[in-house]
This record gives sequence, C-alpha cells and structure tokens, in this order.
Amino acid sequence: QVQLVESGGGLVQAGGSLRLSCTASGSILSINSMGWFRQAPGKQRELVAVVTSGSNPNFADSVKGRFTISRDNAKNTVTLQMNSLKPADTAIYYCNAFILDYSKRAYEYWGQGTQVTVSS
Repeated sequence: QVQLVESGGGLVQAGGSLRLSCTASGSILSINSMGWFRQAPGKQRELVAVVTSGSNPNFADSVKGRFTISRDNAKNTVTLQMNSLKPADTAIYYCNAFILDYSKRAYEYWGQGTQVTVSS
C-alpha cells in the first residue's frame, strides 16, 4: 500500500505565497513522477506542475514564473512553492505520483487534496 500525505495550503491574499508538500510512504520501490494538480469549482482537474525522473519540471502555462516545484528523492517528498498568488489559483490541490511498488507494478496515486484560497 502507498499513501500520499499532503500539507500546506490555506487562505492568503492576492500576491502572497504558500507552500504545499506531499510525502509518499509505503511499499515504494521507485517513484517515476510526483506533482500537483488542481481543481476549481465547476472546472476539470488540471496539471499544475510535475517532476518526472530524468526530466525537467513541467508547469502549466498559467503558473510559469510564479510556481516552483522540487523533489527530495531521499524523503519521497515533492514541494510546490507558490508565489504571486492570484484569485484564479483558488482550487483544491491534489498531489499525484506514479509509483513502482515491490511487486514491480506501477500505479498512479492521489492525495486527499488541500484547499488553497486566494482572496482579492
């Protein structure tokens, strides 16, 4: 079993910053990718940023230049630093990971979601 546990999020004024962290635990052989998606009310879930092993981070156009993402492979953790936040960034943010377990099978996992609210 693998779990993704998120922390961070909350309420911030426009122009402010927040940091989200996600840690994977359980039967993990390796992690192919870790990243963040978000879903605003009435909208589809969308990619925010992802780090894939051996590749440069990938960002949604709407967050480029404002958000950064980093992975700590030793701790199975991914962190999303969000700066210059806008009301349009308000959403539930979900951690996502593709993980190879000890059975050598790869599965996609999701965190429980954390609310980010940016007030104008």
